[in-house]
Amino acid sequence: MVKTAFLGPWGSFTEAAARTLVPNDELIPYKTIPDSMDAVKEGEVTRAVVPMENAIEGSVNITLDYFIHHQRLNMGGEVSAPIEQHLLIHADHLDNWKDVKTVYSHPQAIAQCHQFLRKNLPDTDIHYTNSTAEAAKYIAEHPEESAAAIANEVAAEAYSLTLAETSINDYPNNQTRFMLLTNGDEVFTKEELGDTPYKTTLMIGLSSDFSGALHQVLAAFAWRKINLTKIESRPTKTGLGNYFFIVDVDKKYDDVLLPAACEELKALGCEVQVLGSYPVFSWDHLKKNGKGKTVKEVI
Repeated sequence: MVKTAFLGPWGSFTEAAARTLVPNDELIPYKTIPDSMDAVKEGEVTRAVVPMENAIEGSVNITLDYFIHHQRLNMGGEVSAPIEQHLLIHADHLDNWKDVKTVYSHPQAIAQCHQFLRKNLPDTDIHYTNSTAEAAKYIAEHPEESAAAIANEVAAEAYSLTLAETSINDYPNNQTRFMLLTNGDEVFTKEELGDTPYKTTLMIGLSSDFSGALHQVLAAFAWRKINLTKIESRPTKTGLGNYFFIVDVDKKYDDVLLPAACEELKALGCEVQVLGSYPVFSWDHLKKNGKGKTVKEVI
């Protein structure tokens, strides 16, 4: 059976995404996102599912930076999952949940629920954890502590916690992009879903020799009518003001258009790397066709 790493412990959003994307794999939880990526490179697992971007908070920087600077893997597939945050509490504290002294969760989850926390728990201390599931696990293991966790319903079930408040994220259309990372060049396919749209991710370093470099980059795609779904600057970590761009192209890396655009950019003095060309799966279609085990069946 194929082994797939995910950000644990059991009950995390990443686990839910992995169960939907690769329902027949043996899932292995890891403490951090870099740990799960290292496991792929070192051969402990075949692939890993990692969060890449949230609709509210933007890119998951730890994933992107570790991928770019430390552990370059192949992007083998993507799925965007709906994210709904809840306030979880031990049943003993349900009647006075507004008096809790501490809230535990992942930094992204805390940020996604900022307004709820300001309004309802303005005086609580915030403790960051490696994942929302880790926060839920901590609450379950410390029932004596006046504390709550922000996590999902799967984590509540996994650790027998009570939902004090549901859907507490500040914006209703909360989604996270999850990426399947592999060692080789292969992409993940699901023949039962039929034709699947593709996306290509490029890393572009701008030439500093002339002004208007970014305009030239965009023009290389524009006149070829290549649609860009995302463009984001990231620091090169070589000094202030030094950046490269991550560009998502709404197109498979083909034999003509994208290679020609990349060659044009190189001719302008830009550094261009193809980080991956991969299928983008629909969450609803995967849920409809998937038959993965539930959390209760594996913990």
